[in-house]
Amino acid sequence: MPEDPYVELRAFLDRFPLGFPPTPSGVELKILKRLFTPEEASLAVKLSARPEGVEEIAERTGMAPGALEPILDAMARKGLVFKMRRQGKACYNAAPFMIGLYEYSVKRIDPELAALYREYYDSAYADEMGASHVPGFKVIPVNRHVASDLVLLPYQKMEEDIRSARVIAVTDCICRKEAALVGEACDHPLETCLSFGAAAEYYIENGLGRRISADEAIRILEEADESGLVHAGANSKHLSNICNCCPCCCASMKGITRKGMKRRQFMNAIFEAVVDEDSCTACEVCVDRCPVGAVSVDDWAVVDRDRCLGCGLCAGTCPTEAITMKLRQDREEPFDRVLDMGLAILEGKKKHAKVPSGRETA
Repeated sequence: MPEDPYVELRAFLDRFPLGFPPTPSGVELKILKRLFTPEEASLAVKLSARPEGVEEIAERTGMAPGALEPILDAMARKGLVFKMRRQGKACYNAAPFMIGLYEYSVKRIDPELAALYREYYDSAYADEMGASHVPGFKVIPVNRHVASDLVLLPYQKMEEDIRSARVIAVTDCICRKEAALVGEACDHPLETCLSFGAAAEYYIENGLGRRISADEAIRILEEADESGLVHAGANSKHLSNICNCCPCCCASMKGITRKGMKRRQFMNAIFEAVVDEDSCTACEVCVDRCPVGAVSVDDWAVVDRDRCLGCGLCAGTCPTEAITMKLRQDREEPFDRVLDMGLAILEGKKKHAKVPSGRETA
C-alpha cells in the first residue's frame, strides 16, 4: 500500500536543518493538508534542496518536462516550492517549513491555518527552532545607532547593504499576520518583511510581495525602528532578508520573551549596547524600549550582555545619547553561506541530543 503522501512529506521536511518534527496530535499533518494537495505533496518530496532545471526533476518523476513545468510554476505561486532563474533558465527546489512554507503562505493564511501554525509552534516548533543553539538570525542596528568611530565590514552596514541589492521586495510579516488572525494583534506595522536578490524575485514573480526601491526599503526600516522592531536577517554574511521583529509575535523572539529560552538559541548579537555612566540620567526610557528586558536602572542603566540583542533600539531613544552600539569583542561572525549555517544547525542538534540519529539534510 503506498505511503500517505503527507506522512512522506513530513518526513522529507524533517530532514532539513530546521526540521518538521511530528507531534502526538498530528497538527503538522493538518498544516500540510491545508497547504498541499496529495499530488503536490507527492511531487514535493521528489525535489532537491538545491535548485534544479525542470529536465533534471522530470527524470526523477517520470513526467514529461512540458507537463511538469506548469505544475511546478503553480506550486511556486502557492508558495510550495522555491523558483529562481539561472542564466534565464527556471530552476526549482524544495522549500523547508521555515524559512520557507510558513513565510510563503503570507497571502494564503486564514484563521484556520493561523490556529494550526500557533498550535504547532507551541507544541513543537519553538523547541525545534532553538534545539541546535545555533542562531538562525543575526541582528543589525540601523546605521545611526552605531558608534561613529567604528570600522565596519560591509554586512555590518545595513543601509549600504540594502542600497547594493539588485532587487528588493516587501511583504507582510507572517508572524504578525498569524497573531492578528488568532486574536492577538499588536500595534506594530505589518508590511515590513524585506527580501533581496533571488528571494525578492521569487516574492515578486509569484505575487507574494511587491517590488520596492532602496529608498522605500530604508524608509520601512526607519519606521520599523521607530515602532520598536528588531532588524534581523538570516545569520549569514549575504543579505537575503530582513525581518523586522516584535517581541510579542515573532516566532524567534517569542522563544526568548515568552518561553524563557536563551537569546543565542535564536539571535546572533553582532553589536552590544554600551552605556556612558556619566551621561546617563537613569530616566528608564531604555528599560521600556528594550524588547527583551536586557536593561535595568539603578544609579545608571546597566545592560545584561547575555540578553542584549544588539538591536540599537535603546540607543535610538536615549535622550542624553548615553548609549551607543559597539561591536562585541567576543562576537560570533555570521556564516559565509546559508548552507554553512544549515550544516552547523544539524550538528548542533546532534550535539544537544534534540535530533534522532540518522536525520540529515534533504
